[in-house]
Amino acid sequence: MSEEGKKTSSRLLKEIQDNTYARAWEAKEKGEPVVWATSICPDELLNAMDLATVYPENQAGVIGARKEAMKFIDQAEGVGYGPDTCSYARVNMGYVDLQQSDSQDIPLPDLIFSSTNICYTVQKWYENLSKKLNIPMILFDMPFNHEYEVTDEATAYIRAQLEHAITQLEEFTGRKMDYDKLAHAMEINNETCEWWKKATDMGRFRPSPLDGFKMFNYMALMVANRSFEDSRDCFRLWYEELEQRKAEGKGPWSSAEEQYRIIWDGIACWPHLSTTYKLLKKYGINMVTSTYPQSWYKVYETNDLDGMARSYTGNYANRNLDFGETSMEERIKNFDIDGVLFHTNRSCKLMDFRTYEVQRRILAKTGCPSVVFDGDQTDPRVFSEGQYETRVQALMEMMDKYKEQKRKGEL
Repeated sequence: MSEEGKKTSSRLLKEIQDNTYARAWEAKEKGEPVVWATSICPDELLNAMDLATVYPENQAGVIGARKEAMKFIDQAEGVGYGPDTCSYARVNMGYVDLQQSDSQDIPLPDLIFSSTNICYTVQKWYENLSKKLNIPMILFDMPFNHEYEVTDEATAYIRAQLEHAITQLEEFTGRKMDYDKLAHAMEINNETCEWWKKATDMGRFRPSPLDGFKMFNYMALMVANRSFEDSRDCFRLWYEELEQRKAEGKGPWSSAEEQYRIIWDGIACWPHLSTTYKLLKKYGINMVTSTYPQSWYKVYETNDLDGMARSYTGNYANRNLDFGETSMEERIKNFDIDGVLFHTNRSCKLMDFRTYEVQRRILAKTGCPSVVFDGDQTDPRVFSEGQYETRVQALMEMMDKYKEQKRKGEL
């Protein structure tokens, strides 16, 4: 097969995304229900019920990356949503009013499926959608983990909600849950997550065969398609491609060498994705890992609702400060990190509030330098290219000193 016709993970990624949206539109045209769901929700339940599902967060990211966000943000702010509201929510609420995007259209939902394990903004955001569109909402209330480990009480509470959600889905569809199909969806979810982890862990090697910004592209499948076989196959193919690059001694880029290895903490600045990426590459800085993509690693025993409950409430954004610190320290060690770039994402208040304390702790524990820059996941108005480059340059100076200290054994 020619290189042009060769199946690659990036091509498979696009096919899967296109098919996901096409399936939703086909369902809507047939009069079948369409679900809007939050990221890191137990989508295995939706898969097992054969419900066409789309994720407004994915759509908002695409709209942001293609420079179309302000049309929807202006609409949402014009009807009363404040600029401090999550920009994903503003884009989505604006889209519900306008119902047309040059970047990515999605059909309006018949059911809302929401989980608070990413933040509590989604609870009110999706509640407003439910009221505005006069459609039912299934909500998973996943309490924040103030203790280091997920408690048995929290697990039992969420397991009961999983069981109730199955009943709600049965009432909504008029069909009984196919538990064999649910078990298969759970199994595929686990396999997909393992291949995702294997691929993203390739950043541990020096030079990294992984161009870390590509994680932000592939992450769309972890948001929307974890329990589907084609997603598992895509990540397995991506891992094999990265293994081949490693075997050939190739780094992340063909046109530049990896000189610095960093953690990117937070969501991407979608409207300024190219700017943030190209500036790092210009200085030989590779984002080899991130705290954000690891949130979609949801692994548990098949048919174990307790394990499923514990996994879904135990993601990074729903854990306490000590867990965040430990996770960061482990990544600094395991990925041979030279520095950390914290994105103070104005949309994500929970993560913003803890940034400076995590920064202080990792410096005290590891000596690893870091800087913070201002931005937003979808609102383009918050980011300053000048500030970003100045912060990156400052980080480079600190990383040079840190690397020299490590070389001399002073740390």
